[in-house]
Amino acid sequence: MTLSATSFFETLNQKILSHKAKIAIIGLGYVGLPLALTFHKQGFSVLAFDLDTSKITALKKGHSYIKNISESAVQSLSQSPNFEASSDPEILKKADAILICVPTPLTKNREPDMSYVVSTTDTIAKHLQKGQLIVLESTTYPGTTDELMRPLLEKTGLVMGRDFFLSYSPEREDPGNPNFETASIPKVVGADDPHSRDLSVTLYEQIVPKVISVSSARTAEAVKLTENIFRSANIALVNELKVIYEKMGINIWEVIDAAKTKPFGFMPFYPGPGLGGHCIPIDPFYLTWKAREYGVSTRFVELSGEINTSMPFYVVDRLRDELDKRFSKSLNGTRLLIMGMAYKKNVDDIRESPSLVIYDLLKSKGAEVDYHDPYILTVPTTREHPTVSGLESIPLTQKNLAAYDAVLILTDHDSVDYKFLSEHSKLIIDTRNALHFLKEASHVAKA
Repeated sequence: MTLSATSFFETLNQKILSHKAKIAIIGLGYVGLPLALTFHKQGFSVLAFDLDTSKITALKKGHSYIKNISESAVQSLSQSPNFEASSDPEILKKADAILICVPTPLTKNREPDMSYVVSTTDTIAKHLQKGQLIVLESTTYPGTTDELMRPLLEKTGLVMGRDFFLSYSPEREDPGNPNFETASIPKVVGADDPHSRDLSVTLYEQIVPKVISVSSARTAEAVKLTENIFRSANIALVNELKVIYEKMGINIWEVIDAAKTKPFGFMPFYPGPGLGGHCIPIDPFYLTWKAREYGVSTRFVELSGEINTSMPFYVVDRLRDELDKRFSKSLNGTRLLIMGMAYKKNVDDIRESPSLVIYDLLKSKGAEVDYHDPYILTVPTTREHPTVSGLESIPLTQKNLAAYDAVLILTDHDSVDYKFLSEHSKLIIDTRNALHFLKEASHVAKA
């Protein structure tokens, strides 16, 4: 190791330990903003960079654009002399460490869309300074950090491990979960040289209770995929069991509640109308895509994805059957209310939400569809579901409910009055067991 590399390492390491390092965070969404707040709370100077000028404007004014993050927390951040927000990449030159929290979606062909990571890395390269640490937090396939990012950064003539440092540390946010926050969740870190790894471990040790160091960046990338594929596979299992047990007249929720009393060998997972969010519906496809490069099939992973993506169709089929059986009605011309556009309860996030898919399916069959969601008053523009964009949440009133032939509970927000909903609805398709408190309800069907 050259003297310059050792010198850069020691200088940055000391800055981190003394909390004098400036931390730049690229991407101020559901991962980046909590990260910014956590570093700032520990006394670090935070530089917020995002091309979305509306986010930067909101941060400067102290407004929170994420419902689970309080206005007071953002106000405290915006008023601090240790915080700066900008859409000008020149801000990155001031940073000692740059953390990347940008989207990694899928293309229409269900392949990794790395455009955000590539463009962000190119931007960093144009402003790269000797001695900086760059950490990718976005979920991705094994090899992204060393195969994609490193060459782009080294085009500058600077060398990883000598002139700059590079690592991967997967985000582990769970929006809407009151039991965990950024500061309480252990962090995994992987890098391909000792200095990059040690600096990253030291950095995250300042804000979380435990840091787990692994041997390489691609190992850390695989950790993130494994965590979410584990959830995807188990959710697919209970979704399949739900379909089977429904045919047998067995309540899957009752089965799970009883099974989870076993103190060993069982972990409860719950069915739903499909998978949503920024990780679980996407991560399996990142692995299957990369596995093809090695000539390896991923049959189990792909089967799980197929089951989960089929659930919106199952929900629509259950609704159609219930309408026909109870009212001799088809979906065409039927008035329907979707309860919840968010992908899970108590969040304002619609990314990959199965509600969007179900909405489009119902509209394609001629149904008139509205929605209610206390977290999403207006559906934002989405690339995959333009027909839903701009739709507004309707108030949950007795008069409004009387106008619908059926209600579909797709997201079980805690703030909804489900007793009121039950009392004033003709038919409810409950995909989340939100009406579990009803012992007998002839107008409720599980799906």
